[in-house]
Parts: sequence; structure tokens; C-alpha cells
Amino acid sequence: MFKYLCVLLCGVAFLPVIEGQPKMLEASIEDLNEWLNAGQLSSVELVQFYLDRIEAYDQAGPSLNTIQHMNAQAYEQARALDKERKEKGPRSLLHGIPLLVKDNYETIDAPTTAGSAIIAGHWPKQDATQVARLREAGAIILAKTTMHEFAYGWTTRGSAFGVTRNPYDPRRHPGGSSGGTGAAVAANFAAAGMGSDTCGSIRVPAAHNNLFGLRGTQGISSRSGIIPLSSSRDIGGPLARSVRDLAVLLDATVGYDPKDLQTVETLGKIPTSYLENLKQIRLNGLNIGVLTDWFGSDEQHASVNTQIDEALEVFRQNGANVTDLGGPELRALWEQIYSPFHYFVDDYDLRKDLTDYLRQYPELPVQSFKELVDDSRLESVVARGWRTLLDDQFESREIYLERHEAGRELRKQLLSLMHDYQLDVLVYPTATEEAVLLNAEQGHQNCKLAAGSGMPAITVPIGFGSSGMPIGLEMLAEPWAEQKLLNTAYTLEQMKPSRRLPSQTP
Repeated sequence: MFKYLCVLLCGVAFLPVIEGQPKMLEASIEDLNEWLNAGQLSSVELVQFYLDRIEAYDQAGPSLNTIQHMNAQAYEQARALDKERKEKGPRSLLHGIPLLVKDNYETIDAPTTAGSAIIAGHWPKQDATQVARLREAGAIILAKTTMHEFAYGWTTRGSAFGVTRNPYDPRRHPGGSSGGTGAAVAANFAAAGMGSDTCGSIRVPAAHNNLFGLRGTQGISSRSGIIPLSSSRDIGGPLARSVRDLAVLLDATVGYDPKDLQTVETLGKIPTSYLENLKQIRLNGLNIGVLTDWFGSDEQHASVNTQIDEALEVFRQNGANVTDLGGPELRALWEQIYSPFHYFVDDYDLRKDLTDYLRQYPELPVQSFKELVDDSRLESVVARGWRTLLDDQFESREIYLERHEAGRELRKQLLSLMHDYQLDVLVYPTATEEAVLLNAEQGHQNCKLAAGSGMPAITVPIGFGSSGMPIGLEMLAEPWAEQKLLNTAYTLEQMKPSRRLPSQTP
């Protein structure tokens, strides 16, 4: 650690400073790139800055417990990228920028264990497609983050690491399953990070950690090299402290991959650059539909509802048309989405997809979903849920196909609703209450609209609730409308800035 300290102290005189504090704190990817190009900062120094913050706050201080595996080659990679920048110039805005990725993305320079002690040491020595694309853009994968074990939960607990804590209140959870990425990015342990979302696992941590998180249209980005939960619903994507940073990561990661045939749908659907097309839009004439049945009505939901009302008022005051949408038909849609079989597709896929993944690696100590369930180390809530999936009903191809058809029907209903009211976006809370305490279960997310329909949704931070915890507004749009969602989120970000550094990680 002494040599790491020396790297930081030897370079600190050259770092951009504001009132005695390094500018890197809360700095955007574009700002960091500007300083790197100007020679005011090196990637080695930037790696050191983030490592010092990890040392100060991850296992010490508030003990956030967000980091699962470090990249031992980070300094070497940073030095090589500094040299390359000097000799050839930057590859992209991500050149020499440290990022974090969730522990279900395979990476060549660290193990991939999905937060589980059961597959400790699993190291495929290859990069997931999205990781490879980030690396090609010049990014440094600084570390792998904790996640709810095998991504099966909305908090972040696992047999390999214990419990991850929220930087805004370490007594509370950070959301899941990408809670390690969410908490770490919020605490400035890297410039931004990658998560995955089967039903809320990007958007819930974004909401609970004052971040932006996007679940794109199903098929927009490759799932190759991500440990699966559900091949029908899985998608990887970024979490960031700003919309511009989110766009930078999207530009680097989306698009066709022959290893994942879902991505053939991207043909002609993706702009040259989300960042270049990002702009603050005129709200006059923007039509917003508010799904009132997706709000909570109890006392614990009041502060979320208040913050969303304030955000909607910003839209109204700037010319947007905001329409409350409710009534028997939409209530029936809500009940349909949360019917007894609403997770059947995910659960049917899980049994098969996870078994298929494990069997690619004969050296692993478990080779099937059932062997995982039978392992006493499996996180207790995951184990309890998975035991129910051993029932023969989860082998029913008939129910599986019926539920897939229900997803297609959901998509039609949502698009019909948007057509009927000429809507640009639908809005609702990502989570109907603030993050709960560590010993409680989180069960108040609205993940299914996007996951079930395959339509894109973005979570936007809009303020803080009565418990002092971040609150997120979710916006959903038609397939391949990511640019519209980004532009709308960017506009709200400028009009109602809500990003605040956690007091626990100053």
C-alpha cells in the first residue's frame, strides 16, 4: 500500500483542485477526459484516487462492502494507457477511465463468482462482450462489485461477502441485485459502472443510490459472458451519476454481437452516438402519462409520492402535458402483471440457463441448479425461493409459452395506451418506498412493466424522502426510444438537479 500512497502523494500537486478538494470527486467522464488530455491528471493518479476511496470507505468507515474482486493489473493498465494517450491520443472518452462491473460479468483480469461462495475462484479468463467493448474503448475495469447472490433479489446479500450497505445510510440496503455497483458509483469508487437487470436490478439500485440507470430495449446489448438468470429477460447496462456519463457507456456497449442473437434486433435501431444526440428538449407539448395504480397508498409511500409530484410539477410548469391514468382497465393490467405466474418465465429460464452455464465449466464444484439449491452455503433468502422452483410445475413448457405470450400482450397494451393518449413516456415510481433496513426485505419495486414488455425504461433521481434516502422516477417508452428517454431524463436533470454526494463518503 505504501507504493500506492506514494503514487498519489507524488502526483497530487498536479491534480485539478477546487477549494482544497480534488475535482475528481463527482467528476464526469468528460471532465476527467479533458484533464487527462491536458496533462493535469494521469490514469495512474485516477486509479489511485479511486483506490484510496475504496480503502477509506468500503471495509473501513461506513463499511459499504461493495467490492468483490480487485483488478490486480489496474496500475499496469493505467500506465500503458497513459503512454498510449501521450503517443497516439485517446481511443475514446473512456480512455484511461476506471469503471466497475457487476460480479456476474466475466472479466479476464478477475474472477466471476456472482456473489457466491459456492463458485469461489471461478475465473473463465475471458471478457463478456460488453466488458470487451469497454476495454477496447480504453476503459480500466478497476474492480468487480458485490451483487445479490446469482442476481436473485432486490437487496444485495451473498454467501461470498455478506451484506452491502447504502452509502446514504449504512443501516439500509442499496437495492439489488446490482447493489454493489449502485453503492460504489454513488460513493465515487469509480467514474461509473455496469449492472444487469432481469426485473429491476439496474433500476432499483439507481433509485436507492441517487443514480441514473437504464434498462434498454430487450436485445440492445449483448448478454454474452454474463452469468444468466433468465435468457428471456436478462440485459446488461450502465449506472451513472449523470445522464451524459450514462450515454458514454451506452455508446461503448450496445449493438450487434454474433454471440447473442437477441442483438440482431438492433439493425437500424441505434444512433451513431447517444451522447452526440443528447440534448435538453423543449417540454412544451411533451405528453406524459402517470400510471397511478403503480404508486403506493400507505404512509411509507408518502415521501416517494411527494417527490414524484414535485418532479411532475417541474414538467407541468415548463409546458408538458401531464395526464393521470387510472381506472378499472389499468388496475386490471396491474393485477395481470402481478398474477401468481408473473415470474414464471424468469424462474423457468433460471433452472435451465444456470445449469447450462455451470456445465460449460466442468471444473466447478456444482453442475446444476439443483446442486446449487442443495448447497448449504447459498444465501438463505435465495435458497428459500429456489427450493420452491424444484416443483415440477416449473418444467411446464405450456405455461412458459403462455407467459411469454402474456409479455407480448403487455407490450401491445402499453403501446395501445401510448397511442390512445398520444403519450411520449409513461412514468411511475421505480420503488414505491425508500430503501428499507438491512434486516428487512425489499418488495416494493415496479420492475415488471419494462422487463415483461421488453420496452426501455430509465430511472432518474429526483430527490430524497423523509428518511433521507434517494428516490427515483421511472420513465418508460416504446421500443428503441432510448434517445428520447435519455433526452427527457437529461432535461429533468438540468431542471431539477438531485445528485448529492453521500455524507458517509465525503
